[in-house]
Amino acid sequence: MDRQILSTKNKALTLNLNPKIYGTLAEIGGGQEVARAFFQAGGASGTVAKSISAYDKTFSDYIYNNKKSGRYVSENRLEKMLGIEYKELINTLQPDSLPDTCFFVFADTVVTLNYEKNNEGNGWLGVRFQIHPRSEPNEVIMHVSLLENDTLLQQYTLGSLGVNLIYACYHFHDRPNIFLQSLMDNLDTDRVEINMVKMSGKDLNYVDNRLLGVQLVKNGVTSATIFDSKGNVQQPSDMLYKKNLLAFRGSFRPITNVGYDMLQKCYGIFKKDENFKQENTLALCEITLNNLMHEGVFDESDFLERVNLLNGLGQNVMISNFREYYKLVGYFSNFKLGKLRVVIGIPTFINVWDKKYYTNLRGGILEAFGKLFTENMKLYVYPSLNKTNGKLFTSKDIKLPADLNFLYKYLIENKKIIDVKSAEMKWLDIDSEITLEMIQNNARGWQEMVPEYVASYIMENKIFGYTGN
Repeated sequence: MDRQILSTKNKALTLNLNPKIYGTLAEIGGGQEVARAFFQAGGASGTVAKSISAYDKTFSDYIYNNKKSGRYVSENRLEKMLGIEYKELINTLQPDSLPDTCFFVFADTVVTLNYEKNNEGNGWLGVRFQIHPRSEPNEVIMHVSLLENDTLLQQYTLGSLGVNLIYACYHFHDRPNIFLQSLMDNLDTDRVEINMVKMSGKDLNYVDNRLLGVQLVKNGVTSATIFDSKGNVQQPSDMLYKKNLLAFRGSFRPITNVGYDMLQKCYGIFKKDENFKQENTLALCEITLNNLMHEGVFDESDFLERVNLLNGLGQNVMISNFREYYKLVGYFSNFKLGKLRVVIGIPTFINVWDKKYYTNLRGGILEAFGKLFTENMKLYVYPSLNKTNGKLFTSKDIKLPADLNFLYKYLIENKKIIDVKSAEMKWLDIDSEITLEMIQNNARGWQEMVPEYVASYIMENKIFGYTGN
């Protein structure tokens, strides 16, 4: 859909000249860049009821009723800002005296690059707003990473983001995909990454926040989005920071008995690691974006059903645009994980050793493996079935080019590659593509190829082409 992209100044001016929109701007940590954009555009008295910036932590705790100071750049602090400022706005201006006004509060809590440039700029931004006068407010919040290597540039970016967000709330709230795209107006992915957006409220209850997350990845605004085991969108750093992680990549259309066994057996191996703590360990099922596309088209319902199935099995889910495993590991490295274990099947493990996938790297496969086998990472290799002799086919059975044998031996001797020896033999001949074909053709026997919960869900909801006829 074509639309006119306005400059930040013109967006701010458009809002300033709308007599029905009026509210508060509260900013912590990144200057008063959003307020500045409205004041510089002209006519700000028509939009800005109050602007505030509580930089001192004691003041911030006092104003936002936070007896336990906790983290200042956090979703919790943002919610306190939105709640307290909105309550004050409504109580002070009395909607009855301004019956045609849609009130809003914009808030952000941000850390920009410090003087030493040894931190990472990031922050939370949100808007609590009425779409109709006197109505219950809706809310949009998002988390961003500021990527520029200059504090002043990060502040300018923050100003544009805030204006884009407020403008989108009033102009694109009924078109979520346009809403997301408009957040990057006059910006680019070298300047900022938007890695989480959540919408809520009576006027926005039609929005599935999981789809917003996938659209962020699809639009190239972020590299990955994560949902917890209950299907809630999570900010990756909040969920992954310093955790032990077991990551399993697949299409999960659907997850079969062999896939579920891979998860269970590899988690069992992980539990035997020294200093393993279950409360600090996550299992994550990861789906690459290309596995969600059918003939170049993203099927929303198909995606949601896959997430529902995995959530029903108690699994967290991640969607990413990483085709290569070393890029996936590089992404996880941003969160200072404790231990990282990646689950992989034999067919994919063989592909990992194919040099053609690393021709874009100057160091070729050596550079890729240096990024893949980080200090805290190990590969759990799940076997396949050797149909010739009926025995397990493990990593030790693959045939590698002579120049890679020493590299393989080095990784084995340093326990970077771990063969899973406890696989369920009776399930090793299950093929996920054949299982899907059987489901679509209503063929007998597919129910025995998937976990009981998965079979019941597919039959009850008639997904993946199952009709039950």
